[in-house]
Amino acid sequence: MALVLPSIKLLFACFHEFGGPLLLMELAFLLRGVGAKVFWVTIQKPSETDEVIYNLEQKMLVRGVQVLSAKGQEAIDTALKADMVVLNTAVAGKWLDAALKENVPRVLSKVLWWIHEMRGHYFKLDYVKHLPLVAGAMIDSHVTAEYWKNRTQERLRIKMPETYVVHLGNSKELMEVAEDGVAKRVLREHIRESLGVRDEDLLFAIINSVSRGKGQDLFLRSFYESLELIQVKKLKVPSMHAVIVGSDMTAQTKFEAELRNYVMQKKIQDRVHFVNKTVTIAPYLAAVDVLVQNSQARGECFGRITIEAMAFQLPVLGTAAGGTTEIVVNATTGLLHPVGKDGITPLAKNIVKLATHVERRLTMGKRGYERVKEMFLEHHMAHRIAAVLKEVLQKSKGHPHP
Repeated sequence: MALVLPSIKLLFACFHEFGGPLLLMELAFLLRGVGAKVFWVTIQKPSETDEVIYNLEQKMLVRGVQVLSAKGQEAIDTALKADMVVLNTAVAGKWLDAALKENVPRVLSKVLWWIHEMRGHYFKLDYVKHLPLVAGAMIDSHVTAEYWKNRTQERLRIKMPETYVVHLGNSKELMEVAEDGVAKRVLREHIRESLGVRDEDLLFAIINSVSRGKGQDLFLRSFYESLELIQVKKLKVPSMHAVIVGSDMTAQTKFEAELRNYVMQKKIQDRVHFVNKTVTIAPYLAAVDVLVQNSQARGECFGRITIEAMAFQLPVLGTAAGGTTEIVVNATTGLLHPVGKDGITPLAKNIVKLATHVERRLTMGKRGYERVKEMFLEHHMAHRIAAVLKEVLQKSKGHPHP
């Protein structure tokens, strides 16, 4: 294990967001593995606790991570005694004032703020006013770190603290499935059968919570355009399907209704499949042939699903924005296209390219897997995080807490 730290007591403050708690949980487990005492402090109200969060918290309790509510004296006492406080996501800044109140100044010098967001609406002084005073910020990609530096200065007139870029890595559990040929075959058969997709069909997936920023609408337009291109050019390709993993069947948002209406209008219901959001994405990665990472505007902060797909030897069709540009090597491990409406036709053409060139598709997938093995494994991430934690701990020790 690359993570080597002294025995320390750490407090984790987490604002729950779909996908967000997983990274923090993995970090908590890495720290528990080297003897650290770890507390998970949640601002989730009991009435808001969903099944995903409940299951994560049960896993943490089993692994010796103590779960506390942010509302109460115990959270304050733990924060004051902790060697380090890790805030997860930009919006966790709200937790500081709400939970610690007048004790905030006593904690700031030992706060490491782990930021994953890339959207403009997170740049609110209410969220990030304490940023300049914390021990450090940890961000998932260079492009996002640069964006935060410029945006906080220009829009909020505040300065970022010492900022560390830490690329994420795939968990050992995911890599075990990705490298198990038998398990992958079983999962592939099961998922394809549930979707009504044959083994010889080509399946393109977009795996992200359904929202306009993730670009499912533009992907569907590209997918439909690719079907038209194939028909017009009379190309011989297997039957093509698209799966959107990340729906919220209970919420039935206006945006999701738009997606489903588009599918009905274009009469491609037999080719497009919607799957409810899940943290268990390995079965879908085993079942599909290509991942589409279509996040819009500034793209993903990092986009962990991209390296997870590459572990399964899937080529990636991604937007040329955000962290995707630091993961995907264009024309080697995948193909990049512009964001926005300008990207619809290029993505459609890239879909056709991979549908018609089997060897190219497989070669890109293999190269993606090799890149993961070189840069994006759990021990790579652990090594990068360990270096940051050591530096922040050193800095915190040299700074007297009021």
